[in-house]
Amino acid sequence: MTHASVSPHRTSDRLRNCVLATVLGLAAWQAHAATGGHQHGALTLDIAIDGPTLAIEMEAPLDSLLGFEHAPRTAAQKQAAQALLARLRQPDGLFVPDAAAACTLKSASADSAALAPDTKAGGHADHADLDARYEWTCGNAAALRSVDLGGLLDGYQRIQTVDAQIASPTGQFKQRLKRPQKVLRWGK
Repeated sequence: MTHASVSPHRTSDRLRNCVLATVLGLAAWQAHAATGGHQHGALTLDIAIDGPTLAIEMEAPLDSLLGFEHAPRTAAQKQAAQALLARLRQPDGLFVPDAAAACTLKSASADSAALAPDTKAGGHADHADLDARYEWTCGNAAALRSVDLGGLLDGYQRIQTVDAQIASPTGQFKQRLKRPQKVLRWGK
């Protein structure tokens, strides 16, 4: 019987990913419970900084982004839904971390069951959400103290408030932005 050795570096990466997933999951659950869940005109962000990684998870009612919460029924709605997904999957300018942190986007995803290609028009619940996840690698994560949401808020005028929970090496923070505010700030 042979025993495979696991390098300390791989173990450290797995541990960091596990901690990051746990922090984001708990923050999402707490935010959902605190706000009562689905709220039109609002979105929630869970932000975690762990080592060089900045992760943002976003949950928003489709109404806050599209103005409707059902499977697209018309050609215009189908076009708007596809444009939304394409834009959120290429988030350049939507979320802008501190320049001093030197962050580079590593991955992005955005999905909604109501917008899935196999969803029949009218066949989904009346309160559909969109979930998105973004991850950056930062050259100087210690300098990360804010994320500018101006591009997101300017692009999606129906968003009136952003509730964010931030877990960082300097502590845990809650922030609420209301228009016209556009920058989430935390720490010292």
